[in-house]
Amino acid sequence: MSTDALDALTEAGIAATQADSFGPAAIDVPAESWVAAHEVLRDAVGLTFFDFLTASDELTDGFRVVSHLADFWGGSHVEHLLVRTLVPRAKPELATLSELYAGANWHERETAEMFGIVFADHPGLVPLLLPDGFEGNPLRKEFVLASRVAKPWPGAKEPGESDHAPSHGAPSRRRTLPPGVPDPETWGPRPPGSPDPDPLAPAQAASTPARPRRAAGERRARKQTEPPPKPEDGASSAEPS
Repeated sequence: MSTDALDALTEAGIAATQADSFGPAAIDVPAESWVAAHEVLRDAVGLTFFDFLTASDELTDGFRVVSHLADFWGGSHVEHLLVRTLVPRAKPELATLSELYAGANWHERETAEMFGIVFADHPGLVPLLLPDGFEGNPLRKEFVLASRVAKPWPGAKEPGESDHAPSHGAPSRRRTLPPGVPDPETWGPRPPGSPDPDPLAPAQAASTPARPRRAAGERRARKQTEPPPKPEDGASSAEPS
């Protein structure tokens, strides 16, 4: 399926490339060819079923928008394809697919609400899930989970983990913060005239592993121990009684 899709997109003049994926085959297309690519995949390749559309926050790289298309044939046989593109963080905007796939309407509304991505020419890009007056986009990595800051963390495992502010005499051997809680220096009230912190700093710090991961196939070296000396010929290895 991915080969047929790539060939069809290339023949249509769309610069599509194969993408790494742990699940269905995935293809990357330029943002300016987003709608044209889906039209080719629907009409020329036969991917007529629209499953879902969502996005992921790639920090400084922008937002990756992903759609999942499918083709049913041969009874229960299904062909799957993920179509991906990248939109800049400074101006996250993408053309709507709602005129090609009616099912994209709902998913684009949800993605716009959760990530702040604008889908141009959408017929009704109005809030879908969040309460009226809600500010912010909860699935952006810089979004602060205020309830995690204000309430004890139910996932605490070590003593003192649920205490968000530094305290004296805490019985903890280490100070950790629950997921979604930034460092106090990067969030909350600040003195007048102080510079605004980088909103992506906490997310970027969290995305850096605490220690480097071992390469694929690399195993931790075991401590080699020398075997005990062999007894000399004629000597008994048993201890004297």
